Amino acid sequence: MSGALRYLSTRGRAPAAGLGRAIAAGLAPDGGLYVPEAMPRLDPARFDPHGTLADTATTLLAPFFAGDPLADALPAICAEALDFPVPHRALPADGAHVLELFHGPTAAFKDVGARFLAACLARLSRPDARPLTILVATSGDTGAAVGAAFHGRPGVRVVILYPDGKVSPRQAHQLGCFGGNVSALRVAGRFDDCQRMVKAALNDDALQAAVPLSSANSISLGRLLPQMSYYAHAALAWWRERGRPLDLIVPTGNLGNALAALWVRALGLPVGRVHLACNANATLPEFLAGAEYRPREAVATIANAMDVGAPSNAERLRWMFDDATLRRELPASCVEDATIRQTITRHARDHGEVFCPHTATAVHVLDERREGGDRADWTVVATAHPAKFESVVEPLVGHPVTVPPALAAMLERPATAIPLSADDDALKAWLAGAAG
Repeated sequence: MSGALRYLSTRGRAPAAGLGRAIAAGLAPDGGLYVPEAMPRLDPARFDPHGTLADTATTLLAPFFAGDPLADALPAICAEALDFPVPHRALPADGAHVLELFHGPTAAFKDVGARFLAACLARLSRPDARPLTILVATSGDTGAAVGAAFHGRPGVRVVILYPDGKVSPRQAHQLGCFGGNVSALRVAGRFDDCQRMVKAALNDDALQAAVPLSSANSISLGRLLPQMSYYAHAALAWWRERGRPLDLIVPTGNLGNALAALWVRALGLPVGRVHLACNANATLPEFLAGAEYRPREAVATIANAMDVGAPSNAERLRWMFDDATLRRELPASCVEDATIRQTITRHARDHGEVFCPHTATAVHVLDERREGGDRADWTVVATAHPAKFESVVEPLVGHPVTVPPALAAMLERPATAIPLSADDDALKAWLAGAAG
């Protein structure tokens, strides 16, 4: 593909945009999500077999950045954002592997997208000299990753919305520990309320005129595109070693992480089957099993970062693939809290492996496939470090979980969060007041 790749709105009522503009805006003017007008095709042979994750990301994303003012900075952006390991290691069970995405500063996979987005925005020129406010709704991990990525950066402030009482204590502490240019709002509602409030603010032209806004949720291309990198890196190494595609079981909430894997496959790289592992929030499993797509209020679970009843990236998923294809090629499973607990307990006892509740949903799906006679290689995607969920995990495994150093440092800081009602106008009023 030659020339600049343009980005369209999933709703088709906004002009095409270049990548930098799409990243800066977060959401398209018609309320849709930006998607590439066409998917490039990539030859696996173009990738350096000895390259780092950042090297893989640079080659992978070059067609998406082509012709954009950010293109020349892509190698530096990747090197800055992707400077921590993403191990792909064997599990004790035969043929099973785990892709560990939690070795970044906040111990969750969201660090990849948040750091990449921050590196992009730092290099985008803005005609408006006023600070850009990054809005982020979080069900647990996104907000901390975004807060860490943007903390102390000039010209940017971050406002994190999270559902009060519906994230783990350590997650809540992370969200409120930054201070400075990062504010945490604890919303009296669910994650879906936070997500709705952010979208309403981004779509309010009068508010945007008074307070320049952008998004750091998975609706942002600046988050989604770099998440492809770890799948591409693992899949290419697997393919070179074994000559076959990498099959993935992905814990799924707002769908951005799983969509990244599907996009890598659409590029022609060796990602094979993808199986979605959901908690008790059944929107995606029911739809993919043949029911009408029906967003609903989220159900609270112990895998709280996946407590999403209206996954934003379903709009991107259904823009790219027709429903029949999705139902044929994308299985999804629900895993209840009791089963998540049993899975954590059993694997710690039998194999010495300690998983967070979200990763445990994917491990259970693998266990089910094994019980059904599936002996194929599968890679479970581990999305967060179990130490972030000590109140759930430690009683189940019977011992303390070692806290990674970066997380421990965050937990030592004081933390504060501002209460806010679950109302669109309440957020808009707070943003206007804070800007004034």
